[in-house]
Amino acid sequence: MTATGTTSRSLAYLAGVPAERVKGIGPRSAKKLGDNGIHSVADLLLHVPRRYLDRSQLFDLASVPLGEEVTVGGTVLAVELRRLSKNRKRTSARISDGTNLLTVTWFNPYVKVAKGADVVLSGKVERFRGRLQMSNPDIDTLDPDSLLIGRVVPIHPAVGGLSPTKIRSAIANALPRARPIEDPLPRGMVERLGLMERDAAIGMVHFPDEASDASRARERLVFDELFRLEVALALQKHRQIEGSVGIAHDGDGTLAAAFLDALPYSLTGAQRRAIEELDADMTQAHPMHRLLQGEVGSGKTVVAAAALLTAVQGGHQGAVMAPTEVLAVQHYLGLRDLLEEAGLDPPRHDPSAPEGMVSLFGGETADGPVVRLALLTSSSAEVNFVAAGAARRADVIRWIADGMVDLVVGTHSLIQDAIEFAGLGLAVVDEQHRFGVHQRVQLKEKADGYAPDVLIMTATPIPRTLSMTLYGDLDVSVLDEMPPGRLPCRTRHVRPADIAEVYDLIRHEAGAGRQAFVVCPLVEDSDKLEAASATAEHERLSSILAPLRVGLMHGQLRPSEKEDVMRRFRRGELDVLVATTVIEVGIDIPNATVMVIEDADRFGLSQLHQLRGRVGRGSDQATCVLVADPSTDVGEQRIAAMVATTDGFRLAEEDLRIRGQGTVFGARQAGLKDLKLADILRDAETLAVARREAFALVASDPDLRGSAPVAEEVRAMLGADVEWLFKS
Repeated sequence: MTATGTTSRSLAYLAGVPAERVKGIGPRSAKKLGDNGIHSVADLLLHVPRRYLDRSQLFDLASVPLGEEVTVGGTVLAVELRRLSKNRKRTSARISDGTNLLTVTWFNPYVKVAKGADVVLSGKVERFRGRLQMSNPDIDTLDPDSLLIGRVVPIHPAVGGLSPTKIRSAIANALPRARPIEDPLPRGMVERLGLMERDAAIGMVHFPDEASDASRARERLVFDELFRLEVALALQKHRQIEGSVGIAHDGDGTLAAAFLDALPYSLTGAQRRAIEELDADMTQAHPMHRLLQGEVGSGKTVVAAAALLTAVQGGHQGAVMAPTEVLAVQHYLGLRDLLEEAGLDPPRHDPSAPEGMVSLFGGETADGPVVRLALLTSSSAEVNFVAAGAARRADVIRWIADGMVDLVVGTHSLIQDAIEFAGLGLAVVDEQHRFGVHQRVQLKEKADGYAPDVLIMTATPIPRTLSMTLYGDLDVSVLDEMPPGRLPCRTRHVRPADIAEVYDLIRHEAGAGRQAFVVCPLVEDSDKLEAASATAEHERLSSILAPLRVGLMHGQLRPSEKEDVMRRFRRGELDVLVATTVIEVGIDIPNATVMVIEDADRFGLSQLHQLRGRVGRGSDQATCVLVADPSTDVGEQRIAAMVATTDGFRLAEEDLRIRGQGTVFGARQAGLKDLKLADILRDAETLAVARREAFALVASDPDLRGSAPVAEEVRAMLGADVEWLFKS
């Protein structure tokens, strides 16, 4: 890397300069850096210090504080070298600054110190037998250009075995050749927000004159990082609205109204509000892209069903894609029952004589409108207008393609090439964090020549700060009310030694005709081991809880076996279900009142909250028992948080705090886990400002033609991650 005069360089340009071109970074070091995400000079310059040592003040030895990081200076009076082993030696020196004496010792073969030299030392001074001493301090001569002495010293995170000193030296070599660094932000924005200039910020964050300079520099670079992300999200949202041909659903709402009027309960205010928001979106000519989030049991399925019926009313099809077969079957059965209660279910026919089966696309039947519903997974194919078990998979696929089916529920099977829709109007993606973005895009692309409306649902509460990044390109509807009549689930922490009282609780509830879940310990990254764990626990509890009927559910069961187990549990033929986390989402058993989670401290807060949400879905009091003897502070914090609140949004914030952002983004964490500087909890205010400025910039300049440096930087710095942002 060579200097080219005073021409300014953009961060985008530096993102194209390999780190190996920096003096001191050879091929081996470059590989270590690259393995840890530092490929370019831009990456290196954004690898900022984790802390700073203020060595700008030189203490006299007569008054130096003990046990603190300090900098002292003096003349070397004597040096002693002793070899301790083949590769290890001890160097000792006596230093005087005229006010006192200091003995210094290094256990390092590379330390060089000469008698008579004037040196500066940084480290901790201790007193031993009345004498001052230092062990392994940094040492330098009185050099005004030193990176270690007489200044605020940056401590960079080590990377791939490369020490902070090595990183610091490489950055010191790169900076003068990279600067001046161009500022891509409009001048007015920089001044209005009181931001430090980009070039100064990158210099000061590494080698500040004062500690306060480093803080201001970091603030600027945090803003830049969040601003880049929000610009990409703003561009995506704009293109979704302006660049896609959507469907202006013009149904009169009678189908959805009939469905809602037939419900055996009243909607919550949050459900009514969400339905109105979806209706408003779906009547627009541009495609809807909305996130529906709400607590477990808050009624998302009913809201989604109303939107699906709005699509059907207007002559289009609806699709629901779930991440697991168990959840897909649950949605199918739930929708089928709701349609039956509303009188919208069609009569069942002989599949060999389908001529009487006219789709709603063709109008109403003699008895009024009906909705034809299908289930399609890798192992199941079923419809609500043919006798159970009589429909072949090929028939269901054909009926979807010719419009016979109005609504289809499935897994990733829905995006296979063989599946075609007659006219997909609304795609609902449940628990979308379990899908890759490519899979969602494939579902959208099943609509030919236009973009269907998309509704993404999640029962995992998302902190506002996280939703501004994770789903920043989507409109958001929140269900923050629970249906009336439900009691908050009680949560108890029980030590393994007291497990007998848990079994007594299960027996008591079963004696009253209710049911219980027992979730087995989490076995990381091994379905087989989790299955073995669940199988062993099933055998043990079948004996302990006899004569109660104990079932077993785990991920290694065949789909038909899973369906059979859930059918028996749903019908009350089982009292207890021993399971792995395969039942984490989508299981709706109103009669289940006990959730026992073994080794609960090994689960994340979000997962614990999801599991707790499987009970308390009826009118009876539910109890969640966390069986754990936490051995870590994190485990203790999780258990305490679960016992303290049932508020999923509070738990989500706590989960984010405990685990860190990089571990909660799920399938979409590409692009977000790589936030190098920003912390979306600590920097929530900066995130809000960055979002406001980014969306305002895109609103005024949708193609960024007048802000080319910003566009260039977004593309260069987000790299391949821009693809999922632009397809989300």
